[in-house]
Amino acid sequence: MKLTVLGGGGARIPTLVRAVVGDRLTPFDRIDLFEPAQDRRESLGRLSVELAGALGYPETVRVTADVEEALTGADYVFSAVRVGGDAGRIIDEQVALERGVVGQETTGPGGCAMALRTIPVVLGYCEVIARVAPRATLVNFTNPAGIITQAVTAQGKVRAVGVCDTPSQTLTRLIEFLGADPEQVTFSYGGLNHLGWISSVVVDGQERIDELVANYEALRAYSHRFAFDPDLVRRLGCIPTEYLYYFYDSAAYLQGVARAGTSRGEDVHRFNEALVKKVIKAFASGGVDDAWAAYSQVLNARRASNMRLDFEGVRAEVEDSSGPGPDPLEAKAGKIGGYEGVALRVIDGLSGAEPARVVVNTRNGPTLDFLQPDDVVEVPALVDAKGVAPLANAGLSGANLGLVLQVKEYERAVVQAALTGDAELAALALALHPLVPGLSAAKEMMRLYRERHRPYLDYLH
Repeated sequence: MKLTVLGGGGARIPTLVRAVVGDRLTPFDRIDLFEPAQDRRESLGRLSVELAGALGYPETVRVTADVEEALTGADYVFSAVRVGGDAGRIIDEQVALERGVVGQETTGPGGCAMALRTIPVVLGYCEVIARVAPRATLVNFTNPAGIITQAVTAQGKVRAVGVCDTPSQTLTRLIEFLGADPEQVTFSYGGLNHLGWISSVVVDGQERIDELVANYEALRAYSHRFAFDPDLVRRLGCIPTEYLYYFYDSAAYLQGVARAGTSRGEDVHRFNEALVKKVIKAFASGGVDDAWAAYSQVLNARRASNMRLDFEGVRAEVEDSSGPGPDPLEAKAGKIGGYEGVALRVIDGLSGAEPARVVVNTRNGPTLDFLQPDDVVEVPALVDAKGVAPLANAGLSGANLGLVLQVKEYERAVVQAALTGDAELAALALALHPLVPGLSAAKEMMRLYRERHRPYLDYLH
């Protein structure tokens, strides 16, 4: 069984490799990491290769700059690319922030710019997959995951499913807050990627959503990710996932960024630079154990800082070690978390090793009946050897439904603009987004994105 990772020098890929080599429900005897950037191949890519060797699986992991070599014969492909790198993310955020608009990598103008420069690249990879690995399944966690999965599905070259850890992470925290056994919990969730709500949490046959909504103040105190106004949550009657914050309280987000004097993209850029430099330095003076220790300490600090700037205006410091310290290399990981964990559950389901109920981004069909059948939505699905089957959903109502309809129309237009190379449509698509204050602002931001993102957006005419 072969796994290929597009973006194999990404910050979280060594943790993925560490978790998937060796004993697994769906074993991989070959993992190819495609990474075009030399410094990342020589740092994070090398760490992944040597981790596998240290854990007893030499020759299992390879890193390469040749995409066709990496994809040939793959059974599963993870897409984790960032076109334009961290510098591109900073541009995405700053163009919006300079105009008093939410600047975030997946939501609003930043997400639009990221999608427009990413879609052509990912679709190009899909052309290669169709030629050299025609039976492969693409598991997409390239952001913005919903829009990218929509574009891949529209192209129709490969079987694809999108994954994101936001719904599962939110549910995990709710279960912990309730002190419940995860095996006794069922739930209902629906929406789009980074635009979804948990509307039901049933523990051992008893519905607990009303309790969670009524006691939202305590939930806010439990985790900074539950950052919403309690009265708003009680009005909604459900639990919004964290990315709704940009819609429900954009002014507070903008004030927090101004107070911090930085954007999340700038923070992540500093963390990632530190990751690469410290891993290279550790290899120069020691071995894989030293490199793993340097890597895991920086990564844990980055994880601990996630969303804190957006919700609290707290600037992340690279040297911060408030997160858990590095774990010893020989202590093999148990369950892997994050989007990698969701992706692996999808693979275990598709391979038939362990069918699972997983929240994924997939073709809607009749699931959310107010959207089109070909729309990509984010809903729970049964994933097994037959494929991905969305499950009956409690649905959305009121303001939630209206927001999904508006954002989905924007997503459709972004994909169409990318597929046709229509610059005017790209600006019109951005104007459809509820966080963008009209067509004039959208046209100005799109002009700046096209200027600052050259050559990635030169295909728009």
